[in-house]
Amino acid sequence: MGHGGWRVSQPAKVQMYSSMMCPFCYRAKALLEHKGIAVEIIDVDTDFALRQQMQARSGRHTVPQIFINYAHVGGCDELYALEHGQQLDGLLAEPAT
Repeated sequence: MGHGGWRVSQPAKVQMYSSMMCPFCYRAKALLEHKGIAVEIIDVDTDFALRQQMQARSGRHTVPQIFINYAHVGGCDELYALEHGQQLDGLLAEPAT
């Protein structure tokens, strides 16, 4: 459910570079799933090329790295900051282009 109890529809494409050993990845995924958002998980644990891709796209080497409609929004802290600032639902409601 979105902020205030509203569920967000799924026009946005959400991708998250993730690791199975990362508690921040689980926390970010839980927030998005709570909102009813399908997340494309890109596991960088064993694929060095995917980790390099993540670094090239985000400029960062830590996980999670989250993209909404191909725009980098940051990691778990940034995702929750968007939620607390009541901006996340608006990003998630924008259709992917």
